[in-house]
Amino acid sequence: MNNPTKRFNLKFSRSLTGSALSRYFSFSALYTAQGIPEGITFFAIPAWLAMNDKSALDIAAFVGIIGIPWSFKILMAPLMDRFTILSMGRKRPWVIFGQLGLILSFLSIGLVPDPLNNMSGLMLTGFFISFFGAFQDVATDGMAVDVIPIDEQARANGLMWGTKIIGTSVSLIVGTALINNLGFSLAISSLAIAVALIMLVPIYFTERPGEKIMPWTKGEANHESKESQLRSWKQILKSLYRVVRLRSSLIFCVAVFIIGIMYGLVDTILPIFTIQELGWSNTFFSEAFSIINILAGFLGMFIGGYMVDYFGKLKMLTLYLGLIAGIIAIFAFTTSFWNSNIYIYGFILLYYTLYTFLCIAVFASGMNLCWKTVAATQFTLYMALSNMGRASGSAIVGVLKANFSWDYVFYITALMPLIMGIIVQFINFRNHQDKVDSFTVLDHTLVTPHVIED
Repeated sequence: MNNPTKRFNLKFSRSLTGSALSRYFSFSALYTAQGIPEGITFFAIPAWLAMNDKSALDIAAFVGIIGIPWSFKILMAPLMDRFTILSMGRKRPWVIFGQLGLILSFLSIGLVPDPLNNMSGLMLTGFFISFFGAFQDVATDGMAVDVIPIDEQARANGLMWGTKIIGTSVSLIVGTALINNLGFSLAISSLAIAVALIMLVPIYFTERPGEKIMPWTKGEANHESKESQLRSWKQILKSLYRVVRLRSSLIFCVAVFIIGIMYGLVDTILPIFTIQELGWSNTFFSEAFSIINILAGFLGMFIGGYMVDYFGKLKMLTLYLGLIAGIIAIFAFTTSFWNSNIYIYGFILLYYTLYTFLCIAVFASGMNLCWKTVAATQFTLYMALSNMGRASGSAIVGVLKANFSWDYVFYITALMPLIMGIIVQFINFRNHQDKVDSFTVLDHTLVTPHVIED
């Protein structure tokens, strides 16, 4: 017997809840847009600064500053949960606003005079690019939690994270080429065009059927959106506290902060290490890094989500963390091979492939620990803690390099996944979900009499 729902889901629908293909396409495009500011601010600009002989301390300070907005995403999420233009969807209006902010912030960097000798101006505009990148990230994640069914989460995370990596890599290689040929300010400002094109996606697709495309067009709020919309700060904070204080959630908070430190360390170290220590040019770094990451992104898209679904979250988290700790430690130990570009390529390829797989497992684990009532804010809390760790890791690179040789810097970096690998063993997903289900049953019991009475 034919299933009409499955036939419908295999086609594009104007609403995200109506079609899996629409969801995959839209979130892939939005995650590609997230990769653009990251590729430019975390990789292209640091590589350009390193190429122009800026110190490790200056570069680490820049990366630390642009990492700050990503650390405070948790302040943005409750705002989005509390307020919205409900007739346009719960999170979609915020996604469009974040895209618009990204366009303006990319254009504004062209106003910075002499950016090489004006680090404060460069940091300020870089901060705003990161702010709206983080803003769009929060809104997109919240919309994903709302409209992606549970049985699609791992596969969707693989596709989304893979396209983000590809967006980061393509923006890095294109941005670097533009910087070298057009000059810094014009090159970075021109990336607003790519963001503007991607902005058409959230403008075209609605979250649910019947919603407005824009505030002045026809449409109305969907019944499901009205039911799930939180209308009280007290409700948001109380619900968040109830679920985050559970043991597995608290352990996951610590774990994602620690692994965030590793992300920040490696992302900041690589352009400085390859350009100033190994003598690469910023063009050579961006091309090698981008090609490797595009490959890692494709592997993540087609394998990463499947592996988590098949073997389980905890097993894959443990495996990926152990492998990452091992390859970083081996790289630190084999300094005699650092003069071989092939060896460096191999290390970067292994690290970023495993990094992509790890991120997919971390995202899927975070979603699994979320309580649907406050899932967007809770998931953003996990990601904000990871980004706090990332900003911390980026900020301490200059201090580490001033006191240790490169091999010891890598040894210290290898400790982070090792520590997280030990901590996650104390997470019990099934027990946590049972407790979350009991919250839902209790809330339903308490709310139902009030609804009937009304």
